Amino acid sequence: MDVNTPIFAIAMAAELAGMHPQTLRQYDRLGLVSPDRTAGKSRRYSMRDVEQLREVGRLTAEGLNLEGIRRILTLEDQVAQLAARVRELESALADEMLNRPGRRVFAAKESGYVISLPAGTRAQRSNELVVWRPVLFD
Repeated sequence: MDVNTPIFAIAMAAELAGMHPQTLRQYDRLGLVSPDRTAGKSRRYSMRDVEQLREVGRLTAEGLNLEGIRRILTLEDQVAQLAARVRELESALADEMLNRPGRRVFAAKESGYVISLPAGTRAQRSNELVVWRPVLFD
C-alpha cells in the first residue's frame, strides 16, 4: 500500500482531516480534492487526499479563498510533475554520458531539443537578421 491507495470512507477521511463530511463533498464538487469512487459510487480517499484536505484547511485558516487554494494546489501539482520530469531527464543524461564517453558535447536546436555533438565540433549558429518595426496606431 502507498499514499495513493484509496482506503478511507468519507467519514474516516473527514475525521483524519479534522473536517465535516459535508465539507469534503463540497471540496470534491469544487475539484480541490478528487477521491476515487467504488463501483457503488462511494468516495474513497487516500492518505494523499487526506494530506491535501489538511493543506486546504490550513490555507483556509490563513485567509485564502477556495479559488486561490485551487490554483495553489494546481501549481504545486505542476511543480511536482516538472520536478519528476527533470529527474527523469537527468537520469537519461547520466546514462547517455556513461554509455557514450566520446560524445559529451550538447547543444540546443532551434526547436528547443537538446542534441549530442561529436567532441571537437561546434554548433551551427544562425546569422539571420530579424527587423522589427512597431505598428503605429493613429
